[in-house]
Amino acid sequence: MSTFVDTSAFLAVLDADDAQHTRASRVWSDLVRGEDDLLTTSYVLVETSALVQARLGLGATRLLNDDVVPILRVAWVDEGLHRAAMTALLTAQRRDLSLVDCVSFEAMRRLGAERAFAFDRHFRQQGFTTIP
Repeated sequence: MSTFVDTSAFLAVLDADDAQHTRASRVWSDLVRGEDDLLTTSYVLVETSALVQARLGLGATRLLNDDVVPILRVAWVDEGLHRAAMTALLTAQRRDLSLVDCVSFEAMRRLGAERAFAFDRHFRQQGFTTIP
């Protein structure tokens, strides 16, 4: 099974002060030990890296890069994926929805992923199963 990992989950795992840290850490440990194919996009990595660097510093950014990214399958966003996501974003006409979210949804559909490790309600709204 494939599980998409969102920025909200990465932040909850890495930030001990995050309200979801304990739950996220348990789920992350289970996912890493399990058989799931862990997916994300290059846009999620850019977003996560920027937030981790700003909130937690370069040490946490290095941990993300050196220990987390190598166990992920990264869908690198190309022009077609970017354009499809931008079209979805503009069609949705919702200020609370981001381009990174729309890229994630489109990538999940293209890769056949039905489940996301995410604390972002938009994944459920798009019809995906979320964990925890």
